[in-house]
Amino acid sequence: MPQISQCVACAWEAENNVRIDDSLSNVAWGRRIGVSEGGIRRHRVNHAGREPEAGNAAGDDADPLAGGKMELGPDGGSFEDVRSDRPLDLGDWDHVFAKFKLDPAQFEILDDTVYCSTWQTSKRTEDGDRDVIDLYSYKARFRRKGANERALSELYREAERRTAPPILLPSRHERSTVVVLADWQIGKTGRRGGTPELLARLEHARRVLAGVLAERAPKRVVLLDGGDGIEGFESGGDPQFTNDLSLPDQLDAYATEMFKFVRLAQAFGPVDIGAVPSNHAAWRRGRQSLGTPADDFGLFVHRQVAKLAEAKDWDARWHFPAEYDESLSIDVDGTPVGLIHGNQFGPGKAIDWWQSQAFGAQAVTHADVLVTAHYHTWGAGVAGINQATGRERHWLGAPTLDNGSDWYKNIAGRDSLPGTLVFDVTPDGFDLGSLTILGA
Repeated sequence: MPQISQCVACAWEAENNVRIDDSLSNVAWGRRIGVSEGGIRRHRVNHAGREPEAGNAAGDDADPLAGGKMELGPDGGSFEDVRSDRPLDLGDWDHVFAKFKLDPAQFEILDDTVYCSTWQTSKRTEDGDRDVIDLYSYKARFRRKGANERALSELYREAERRTAPPILLPSRHERSTVVVLADWQIGKTGRRGGTPELLARLEHARRVLAGVLAERAPKRVVLLDGGDGIEGFESGGDPQFTNDLSLPDQLDAYATEMFKFVRLAQAFGPVDIGAVPSNHAAWRRGRQSLGTPADDFGLFVHRQVAKLAEAKDWDARWHFPAEYDESLSIDVDGTPVGLIHGNQFGPGKAIDWWQSQAFGAQAVTHADVLVTAHYHTWGAGVAGINQATGRERHWLGAPTLDNGSDWYKNIAGRDSLPGTLVFDVTPDGFDLGSLTILGA
């Protein structure tokens, strides 16, 4: 039998607290002493063990809750506008759950979602007068006990079903290591010295690179020459006063240093070498370029080194742009890597230039990675998704080992430390985590 609050009859004085039966006379007698018919019925229920009939006055009066709306989902729900003529115990919502036919043992209220409002209204008393009473309205959210734990475990199970097998890093022999050589400008003097100092930095770079290649043990090494290997004499400034090598000596030193890098790389496996034309190495008279982009002193040097490599039977292949092109793309284990010197666009405009190449179907149009030089500083950026490969495109601006461009520092006030850019390409594409700059 549901618990019913203390009846009015039991609050009478002792002489009136008599046993009430079902006779009509007792109802009339109750009225004479100021107890309503509902009070008489509640007294019967409490003391005679009889349940109130559904919808009768005794049941309605005994239940303080009125109205309200419930929404129920798989893991919980909410109560809205649950009204009462007395304050509810906010720590005990069992009677609210019971009102909506929910098992309190299976649900719990979320404490920080309980809201209460109260107001006053007029209500007619049993003797016919009107009195002011307080009314209360409650709303709260509830959850099925353990729902969060079940929901989270289900999410993890769903994630496991959707997740591919564990990601295994490619073995070192599945990697190709790309080394970017850029803007040496052999023959130029600056704050970092002249040719002797540059040759020392190049030698140091090879020693450090040898350790990196020994550790990574790539299946292939890719050398990318971003151009400006020599300072030249036709690219502006006063090179006839600031250079410490003649043009023939610059070309000789350039070929010697490039040969040493190829010799180092081929000791670790097959080598691919990519080279592009550049402004300092261009065949020109003053500011006027002569011939085609292929008529470049840097490309000339590479052709001589290629002859030496062939004579030594090294596993080395050279890649050059087409005669009238200035950019190049090399397939590195399925990842197209583009190369351009960088004098074709202004500072910070590499990605804009790259994007425009799509309209001309240029060599770097479908590259995943674009490597540039010319600006002597490290830089990087993301250029959207390559629809051809489904991978993210990356622009990489290469630093240099040169003696410094003091004229630019005097104008812009900026400078960067010398270094050599190195990164890996795996069967999954460009490995951003492998990218490093080898300091001088």
